[in-house]
Amino acid sequence: MANLKEIKERIVSVNSTMQITSAMKMVSAAKLKRAQDAIIQLRPYAEKLQEILINLNASLEGDSDGVYGQVRDLNRVLIVAINSNRGLCGAFNAQVHRQVSLLINGKYADLKASKGIDVMGIGKKASDFFSKTGVNVIRKEALYDDPSFDNVAAIAEDIMKQFAEGTYDEVVIVYNQFKNAAVQNVTVEQFLPVEKVEGEATSTDYIYEPSKEFIVQEMIPKSLKTQLFKGVLDSIASEHGSRMTAMHKATDNADALVKDLKLTYNKARQAAITTEILEIVAGAEALNG
Repeated sequence: MANLKEIKERIVSVNSTMQITSAMKMVSAAKLKRAQDAIIQLRPYAEKLQEILINLNASLEGDSDGVYGQVRDLNRVLIVAINSNRGLCGAFNAQVHRQVSLLINGKYADLKASKGIDVMGIGKKASDFFSKTGVNVIRKEALYDDPSFDNVAAIAEDIMKQFAEGTYDEVVIVYNQFKNAAVQNVTVEQFLPVEKVEGEATSTDYIYEPSKEFIVQEMIPKSLKTQLFKGVLDSIASEHGSRMTAMHKATDNADALVKDLKLTYNKARQAAITTEILEIVAGAEALNG
């Protein structure tokens, strides 16, 4: 059994850790509220934009997706992995890493040998992880420091430009979709080429100016920028939810450990006192004898 000093030092150490995890939990809870509000406000807009695009696209004849809808033979693929700059958020980052690895070794296994897979990490953890696995990481975007629409739109425009120029034949994004503080679903979305939407046009009498085709071509880039921005906001909300949950569990575990250590300390202290009493009694009997 450890001596009393060692147990007391462990109690102090665990108490300090518990204070840190408790503070991190409260900070994440405050940040989660803002991030949750941001993604909840964006989702209706993104969904309505997609609904209008489906309605217009379904009413057009022929190929209306233009350069962003070109389906080509896969020679080079870009995977955009969205996660955090920091750890201590449970399985949040690991889920994205695992899903990207499944894509590399599964769907795009044929391209792996020919070095036809690039990874763009939005968040330092993705870039750091895949840099160590031999995968070509093209950019490291720390958007979590300033996740504004303009910053995300600039990255989306660069990706769209590279797709239009033929640098990449397909682009997918991988991120954690926010459901609630305890649940985040890892999601894979095809970014480019724009998937051919299917559906019936709503029977609404609109007057289009200058034309449906022009409006669709203008909306597709806007929709792609919004899609990437939504993925970033989803990921940020998921990160704070995951960190809040992880720190809550860590605080509870630290509290349980402190209680166990205090019990062990009291037992050790009682044993030490009993030993001292026995020694005193034995000494007194020896003197009397």
